[in-house]
Amino acid sequence: MDANPGHTPAAPPGPAAPEAPAAPTPAEAPVRPPLTRRGPLRVGLVGYGLAGSVFHAPLITAVDGLALHTVVTSRPERQQAARDAYPDLRTVATAEELLGQERELDLISIASPNRTHVALARAALAAGVSVVIDKPLAATAAEARELTALAEARGLLLSAFHNRRWDNDFRTVARLVADGALGDVQRFESRFERWRPQPKGGWRESGDPADIGGLLYDLGSHLVDQALTLFGPVTAVYAECDVRRPGAEADDDTFLALHHASGVRSHLWASATTAQLGPRFRVLGSRAGYVKYGLDPQEAALREGRRPGADRAAWGVEPESCWGRIGSGESPLSGGGEPVPTEPGDYPAYYAAVERALRTGGPAPVTGAQAAATLAVLEAARRAATESRTITLDTP
Repeated sequence: MDANPGHTPAAPPGPAAPEAPAAPTPAEAPVRPPLTRRGPLRVGLVGYGLAGSVFHAPLITAVDGLALHTVVTSRPERQQAARDAYPDLRTVATAEELLGQERELDLISIASPNRTHVALARAALAAGVSVVIDKPLAATAAEARELTALAEARGLLLSAFHNRRWDNDFRTVARLVADGALGDVQRFESRFERWRPQPKGGWRESGDPADIGGLLYDLGSHLVDQALTLFGPVTAVYAECDVRRPGAEADDDTFLALHHASGVRSHLWASATTAQLGPRFRVLGSRAGYVKYGLDPQEAALREGRRPGADRAAWGVEPESCWGRIGSGESPLSGGGEPVPTEPGDYPAYYAAVERALRTGGPAPVTGAQAAATLAVLEAARRAATESRTITLDTP
C-alpha cells in the first residue's frame, strides 16, 4: 500500500481533531520555491457558476492569507453578483484577460466547465501561476500526469479541489480507521445518493464526451478519491454505469466495486435515481462496524449563503442526533452500537493548506499525482461498465 505514488492511506490533510492522525507528506511532492510576498496571496477565479460562487469564492475569502482578486465570467449578471458579494473584486469576461495580468496573481483557481480544465491549467502554468482545479482535474490520468509534470518543471503548485476529504463524516471515518477502532477494515461502503427523477440539464448531465459529464466523473471523483486516501491503490475495478431517467444523456446511476492491494474492498454508489437513500458510510471491520446516515452540512450552508469566516466555531458541526454509530451484531437503526461524535467538517482547511504550501514550498493538499490515480480508476470503471467485465490495474 505504501508503494502507491498517488495516494497514501491516511487521514485527510488539514486541521484535525487532536486524536486524528497527522497529514502525510506525499513522497512525490517536488521542492518548490516559497512565495515571499507580504500580505495576502492574490487569487484569480475562473468561473462563477455553482462551483465558483458557492464553493471556491467563499472558501478562498475565509482564509486570512488569501485575497480574491479577480473573477472571470462572461455573464454580466454573474459579474454583478460577484461584485455585490465582494466589493473590492475585479471582474473580467475571459480567461485571456485574467492571464494578461498574471504578474498580479499568485494563484488561479479553475471552477469552469470540465471541458476547459486542461487547456486553462496549461495556460496558467505556462504564464507562471500556480493552479487549483476543480474535480475532475482532467478527463484522463495521462492529462493529469502531463499537467503535474508541467507544474513541477516550472516550480509551481498544482492541486485538485477534492474538498470532500474535509467532510465531517469522512474525517470521522479516517479517525476510526487510523485509530484501529474497527479492527482490520474488510469492506468500505460509501454513497452519494439523491432522488432527482427529472434531469436538470446542463453540461454536468451532457452526453458529449468532451463535457466529461455524468455521475461517474462527478460524484464518483469524490468517492474514489476518498477510498484511495483511506485504503491505498486499487488492483481491480468493476462498475455499472446506467442511464435511468427519460431524457438523460449521461450516467445517472452508477456503482463501483474496487479491490485494494491492501485487501479492502470498496463498494461505491453515485445515483440521482435513489428513491430510498442508504447510509452515507458503512465501514465493516474485524472488530466492529461504523454506520453513518445523512450528508455533511457544509454544502447546504454554503448554498444558503452562510460563510465559514462568520462563525468558525460552529462551522461544519452537526447535532448529536446525526452522529453515526459503532458496534457489532446489531443494526444502528434499532439502537445497536454506540454513538460516535462526528468530527467538524472543514472545507476552509483545503485553501488554508494551499496558502501554506505556496508560502513554504511544501506539498499541495491534493496533488496532481493523487488526482491522476483517481482518474486511472475512473477510466478503468468506464471501461469495465462498457465491456461488462472486471478490469485489472497495475500497481507500482
